[in-house]
Amino acid sequence: MKNIAIETLLGIILGFGLFFISIAASTDNFLMFFNLPSLLMVVGGTLAATMISFRGRYVMQALKELKGIFTPQNINPQTLYKEVENIINLARVLKTKGIVELENELQKSEIKDPFVKYGGELLVTGYKGDELRKMLNNFVETSFERNMVFSHILRTMASFAPGFGMLGTVIGLIIMLDKMGSNPSELGRGLAFALITTLYGVILAQLILRPAAEKVKQKQEILRFRNLLITEGFVLLGENQDSMLIQDMLNSFLDPENHFSVIKKDRA
Repeated sequence: MKNIAIETLLGIILGFGLFFISIAASTDNFLMFFNLPSLLMVVGGTLAATMISFRGRYVMQALKELKGIFTPQNINPQTLYKEVENIINLARVLKTKGIVELENELQKSEIKDPFVKYGGELLVTGYKGDELRKMLNNFVETSFERNMVFSHILRTMASFAPGFGMLGTVIGLIIMLDKMGSNPSELGRGLAFALITTLYGVILAQLILRPAAEKVKQKQEILRFRNLLITEGFVLLGENQDSMLIQDMLNSFLDPENHFSVIKKDRA
């Protein structure tokens, strides 16, 4: 269960659970709420409109993000605390052994995070001050905007789904009116199609797509915050600042209860 976002799973269970409990309390005929043509109208129409609106590879990536909402965010107060500690350790290496040893330390750590790797490369190349800050901030902001596209696509899909639900409603009403004179027994089928399609559109938008878009946005905002913290740390490293100054500057990003203390760490 460590690899599953419990809050997301609970939210989906609660949302659909309340829906099914309401049905069970109202009728014994559960199958009346399943209508394949209605489902195809809403899901197929939403996908079609999205493919028209955006490039296909972005749409496919956005759909993959739906699975990602079940993955817990790997950035939390503990990992941010660890990031501060790592930067302070690098500052000590730089202060005592120089830039060559810092480069060796970065290589030995086998950094996989693309942002940290990029920042380390800029640092050992010799960039510092405003130049270093500008390049790292550019990386942070462009990555954020690029990844926010997927949240925008999911939010757009959420706006499309109720519209196709209404389209299904109109089709169902047309069928119902057409059969009113010749075959009154078909009125129920047409009305069911009309109402269930609207129901599917609302559920798809409000219980799946819109929450997924917000979760993707939240993950990117947290990642952006973490990268801004690391940016400040690398800039201070480039200026060869004292570890105590780095500690105090980076602690300004953290909650007070999660502040890093060089003194306490050395005593431990």
